[in-house]
Amino acid sequence: MARITDNVNRPARSIVLVALFAAACASVPAPSPPTAARETPDPAPFSTAAALDVLPAGWKPFRLTRFKKATEYRLVPLEDTVALRAVADASASGLQFDTVADLHEHPWLSWKWKVPALNGKANNTLAHVEDSPARVIVVFEGARDALPAAEQINYDLAKAMGGNGLPFATLMYIWENHLPEGAVISHHFTTRIKMIVAGSGRKDLGTWHEERVNVLEDYRRAFGEEPPRVRAVGIMSDSDNTGARTVAWYGDIRFGRR
Repeated sequence: MARITDNVNRPARSIVLVALFAAACASVPAPSPPTAARETPDPAPFSTAAALDVLPAGWKPFRLTRFKKATEYRLVPLEDTVALRAVADASASGLQFDTVADLHEHPWLSWKWKVPALNGKANNTLAHVEDSPARVIVVFEGARDALPAAEQINYDLAKAMGGNGLPFATLMYIWENHLPEGAVISHHFTTRIKMIVAGSGRKDLGTWHEERVNVLEDYRRAFGEEPPRVRAVGIMSDSDNTGARTVAWYGDIRFGRR
């Protein structure tokens, strides 16, 4: 599939936002005790939430910055299940779930999402309008010394600005306006964040769309190397760059062996 890279100058604000995202995802979780409830690395499902006013255990919010408006996330009954509704109104924030997953054992990731309308102003190949109504994020563990030299500088800069280094690597599965499914977009600040188009244009707008991706193969394709363990999974709906209002619904996210 195509690789897309934006050639515009990387703005200083991107450095700050990436550093703050790193701060939100910085702690590497210890493996959970082997209990019946944690036999798989799956994030806690939204569909079985005990109450609509409390996120399932393990899900927690992350803010890019306290100066940026937060996206609203709320559990809602929808079509005989419970889903997570995200409303981004000139805002950007997300939710994350710390886990440990070996992609050689659980290479597949599946989820359902629903996007009723596109953000017509967004273009994820351009830094100043990089927004998406729906993102599913996979964050990987790894050591600074294993990064390329240029990325070690970015890591140190992020740590100086935000208190934590960048994640070793991040894949973002996004809903994009124009590019075909499977296209890989390099982030405008760091080569260690790759966006992969999972939902494209008007296809399946307004209906539940099931996604099933091979994260192991996507990582190899995006980074040209073998993946370390997954340390967190997240979701994010953002419209801060375009100032638009978007809505999306997320269903349960699951890892799979095949």
